[in-house]
Amino acid sequence: MDWISPRQLKRLGMLNMNRRNVDYIARYNERSSYPLVDNKLKTKLAVSEYGVKTPRLLQVVRQQHEISGFRTMAEDLTGFAIKPAKGSGGKGITVITGRDGDDFIKASGARIPVANLERHLTNILAGLYSLAGTPDVAIIENLVQSVPSLAKYSFQGVPDIRIVVFQGYPVMAMLRLATTDSDGKANLHQGAVGVGLDIGTGRSLNAVQFNRPITLHPDTGLPLENIQIDAWPDMLEMAARCYEATGLGYMGVDLVVDAQEGPLLLELNARPGLAIQMANGCGLLPRLKNIEALKRPHFSPKERAAYSMKSFGRL
Repeated sequence: MDWISPRQLKRLGMLNMNRRNVDYIARYNERSSYPLVDNKLKTKLAVSEYGVKTPRLLQVVRQQHEISGFRTMAEDLTGFAIKPAKGSGGKGITVITGRDGDDFIKASGARIPVANLERHLTNILAGLYSLAGTPDVAIIENLVQSVPSLAKYSFQGVPDIRIVVFQGYPVMAMLRLATTDSDGKANLHQGAVGVGLDIGTGRSLNAVQFNRPITLHPDTGLPLENIQIDAWPDMLEMAARCYEATGLGYMGVDLVVDAQEGPLLLELNARPGLAIQMANGCGLLPRLKNIEALKRPHFSPKERAAYSMKSFGRL
């Protein structure tokens, strides 16, 4: 994989944080839309009206007394995910992948008693993981089982796909792979691997970890070139549809590909990070300006996805 230095990226139109905040987030994102994307439960309800599927909701815990119902609900379950509705950066998310007697098993193989999970729910309600430390709601979702073609590249965690959507157009994408450093979470700041994806084809481009180029996954040892995301046009259309659902002009759309359900929306982000440019080996600015210059925007999500594939594809 060819590597492009940060200095070269700047010449290629790299978007910096100040410009992102002022020219795109502040300009195109209405403040009234933020509570919708900063709350995973509200997001699920909003996007469902626009045909965007999310992991199946098993339980919502809003009050302390409702925690007692969790033990009953989880009695016959072997896998699920507990998430704070207003958490960010993967904080507070606990993923259970198995069971051994009365104990649950995390993706890392660690055992966790049900009492510990109940304590975790209490911490979520208290706002330990929420953006502003305010009281929160816990949601329990069905466990996502990644398609084997992608799961093999990730280490003890479900790989996801981040797509930056601007004015309803998917403009840049990357595959995020969990590592030992990231503790099984697909979070680049914690050490997950970012693999740039060609918007035109869904094929892998460059790969980075901690903003440094790599060619092999640090844990699985698998090469990160020639990865292909199946049903790529459908995923881009799904991401584009989130524009109608939220009205946000600039956002990150995080998708997973479930082995049974197909593409699912995990969450939306009104302030997506900029490391996606390093993973792609090119800057966002030329693509954002391309969309801003359109005299006749495309009205349907499918048309916008098709335009992006044609205009920004590299392979």
